[in-house]
Amino acid sequence: MKLVGVTSCPTGIAHTYMAAEALEQAAKDAGHEMQVETQGSAGSTPLSPEVIAAADAVVFAHDLEVKDRGRFAGKPTVDVGVKKAISDAAGLIEQAVGLAERGELGAASAAAPTGGGLVTKVEEGASVGTRIRQWLMTGVSYMIPFVAAGGILIALSFMLAQVAGGKRGAIDVTNYSLTTPTGLSASYNLVTHFNAGSGMHWAGLLFVIGAASFSFLVPILSGFIAFGIADRPGITPGIVGGFIAATMGTGFLGGIATGFIGGFLALWISRWKVPKGVRGVMPVVVIPLLSTVITGAAMIIVLGRPLKWLTDALTHGLDDLSKGSGIVLLGMVLGAMMAFDLGGPVNKVAYTFATTGLAAVGTATDAPQLRVMAAVMAAGMVPPLGMALATVVRKQLFTEPERENGRAAWLLGASFITEGAIPFAAADPWRVIVSSMVGSCATGGLVMVFNCTLRAPHGGIWVAPLIGNALLFVLAVVIGAVVTAFVVILLKAQRAKAITAGAQTVAEPAAATV
Repeated sequence: MKLVGVTSCPTGIAHTYMAAEALEQAAKDAGHEMQVETQGSAGSTPLSPEVIAAADAVVFAHDLEVKDRGRFAGKPTVDVGVKKAISDAAGLIEQAVGLAERGELGAASAAAPTGGGLVTKVEEGASVGTRIRQWLMTGVSYMIPFVAAGGILIALSFMLAQVAGGKRGAIDVTNYSLTTPTGLSASYNLVTHFNAGSGMHWAGLLFVIGAASFSFLVPILSGFIAFGIADRPGITPGIVGGFIAATMGTGFLGGIATGFIGGFLALWISRWKVPKGVRGVMPVVVIPLLSTVITGAAMIIVLGRPLKWLTDALTHGLDDLSKGSGIVLLGMVLGAMMAFDLGGPVNKVAYTFATTGLAAVGTATDAPQLRVMAAVMAAGMVPPLGMALATVVRKQLFTEPERENGRAAWLLGASFITEGAIPFAAADPWRVIVSSMVGSCATGGLVMVFNCTLRAPHGGIWVAPLIGNALLFVLAVVIGAVVTAFVVILLKAQRAKAITAGAQTVAEPAAATV
């Protein structure tokens, strides 16, 4: 039987591709052909119309709405979240085959496209908390590329400035601009005085571009939260509201507020029953005009000052926390959260906290948010690396498929793909998650103790040149991986010993009766 599928997740980094691989392997094991379209962060190669036409059934494993879903209309369809494909790919294949054999379409097969956008999928009947998290993750998923580009460029500018300008280079580079800064030499104006032979000017160029990327963070976060709620009508009020929020200094809190306000306003206005003559101008004039005016006014008149006060209080609180032992405790808590569900909602809360903090810090050179980002990434690397190490140290405690997953987990862990530990957790959740949390907790605390910093929101060991105190960062990850491996080996060995003892207890009475 021929099957096709589509996988996607909010960040588009790990779950998307792991789900696709799991589905293709499960289909192969069951004797079927399957091709999966991965709608991830690296883009996607759409399935050809011929392949879709020849398919007997479709499997959607997604946390974002499927792009061009209408291509699959009329096909028997299984529609689930992306994690279901990782944990039970064989069951989904069996379900799809069953639908095809019975000639049933499935509940979601005839669903029309929702506008073709990457909107986080909100399940029917989902709780309020789940809906809020999914809308927020839509905004974060679009914001992350801006954080990555801006953070890496700024980090590279500081590195180059220290080489070209000595100890003062990292300070001087922040003076470069596209205009002549007040009270400074005109040589800092890159538009009129750029010198291709000057290392400092190249550093300044990277800094200016990175700072420009960072200036979009709050508007993009706000705009795509609104997009997740109302689809395209939400983009204008969300982005404009986010720009106002950023200008007023309310940070990501203001962006979240304007995203939800703009999104719900646009959704509400789009549902108005209006005369036919007005319908044509609703999406291009009425909805963006009214929703943008109300969102902007709400931020300027009502929400701006209290959110600015709250943002300043949070920033000062984090600064105070960084001066004492509290920052270590914060690192430990975030580390444990990263390992709690290996890429699930709790993991995403910790990661979102770090990336939004990274967005808030802007171009600052020494801020506690940079340590938070380093702690979160280091802790997220530990579970796969710990499992990989355990499969090498005590092979007999793991099955052959687990040992194969262990070999892949080395690269996944080094690349900060926490989901590399999911195959181990699926087989033995309690022992794997507990051991991962212990190791990640240790790593998160150590990164804070070692005062490691990071500007990039992702990349693992491959962004080592951008990590402050990189050797100590690696040491913290290694210690966490060793702790995780030790704990999981200890727990699995105890289980194996208990199973052996139980088998002997059963065997002894049987032998006595012979």
